[in-house]
Amino acid sequence: MSQNGQPKLTVANATKYYDTGTGRVHALDDFSIEVQEGELACLLGPSGCGKSTLLWAMAGLHGLSSGEIRLDGKPVTKPNPQIAMVFQEANLLPWRNLIKNIELPFEIRGQRPDQARIDALLAEVGLTGFESKMPRELSGGMQQRASIVRALSVDPSLLLMDEPFGALDAFTRDEMNLLIQQIWMETRKTIVFITHNIAEAVFLADRVFVMSARPGRLARIFEIDLPRPRNLEIFMAPHFIELVGEIKGSIDHKPQVQAA
Repeated sequence: MSQNGQPKLTVANATKYYDTGTGRVHALDDFSIEVQEGELACLLGPSGCGKSTLLWAMAGLHGLSSGEIRLDGKPVTKPNPQIAMVFQEANLLPWRNLIKNIELPFEIRGQRPDQARIDALLAEVGLTGFESKMPRELSGGMQQRASIVRALSVDPSLLLMDEPFGALDAFTRDEMNLLIQQIWMETRKTIVFITHNIAEAVFLADRVFVMSARPGRLARIFEIDLPRPRNLEIFMAPHFIELVGEIKGSIDHKPQVQAA
C-alpha cells in the first residue's frame, strides 16, 4: 500500500475504443486491477488483447473512453513525472551519445542531471565506460540497458515496461530478466511489466494479471509464490513448469463476439 493507504496504482473500469478507417475497435472493456507499492506485476495476454493500450493509458499517454487510472489515489490524465516508461524499442536518439540520451529527461524537465544516480545505474547495468558511444555502436541489449537507466535516472515511483525484451535473443533476454529482478530487489520500485512470454512473467512477477482476447478484460490473477532471488535454473523446477502450464491453459486467444 502507498503511504496514503491507497494502492500504488489503480485501474478502475478501464474501457477504450479506437475509431479507425475500417470501423470502431473495442480494445479494452471494464478492466480493473490494483497494484501495490513495491509490487512487480506482469500483464499477460494474447496478441492484440490491449496490453500496450492499457500501459499507455497508465502512463498518461492517451485517455480512456471510460474508467479511470489513479497513482497514489490521484487520477492519471497526462504524463506524470512520477511515472517512467521503457518501450518495446530502446528509442535512443541516433545523433546523441549514450550519456546524452540518458540525460534527455532532465533536459525536458529543465533539471540538472543526477550524475551520482546515473553513474550508479550505469555501473549496475554494466555500461560504465560506454558513455560516449553512439547508439549504432551498441548492441540491442546494451541499448535496452541504456533505456532502463534513462527511465530510472529520474527516480520514478512507478516504472512501466512494454515488452522491452521481445526483440532480444534468448540469451540476452535471460540476462535482462535477471537484471530487472536485481534492480527491483534493490530499489523496490513498483513495476508493471507487459509480456506475451509466460515463462518470463512467472520468472519476474509477484502477481500475473491475465487478460482475455480483445476486448481486453481481466481473466485471471495468479499469485507467484516462488522464492527470490530466482535464478535461471528455476525454469526447470516442477512448480515453475506447473505455473506456466496453468497460466497457458487460462489464456483464451479467440476475440470475444460483441453483442448486437
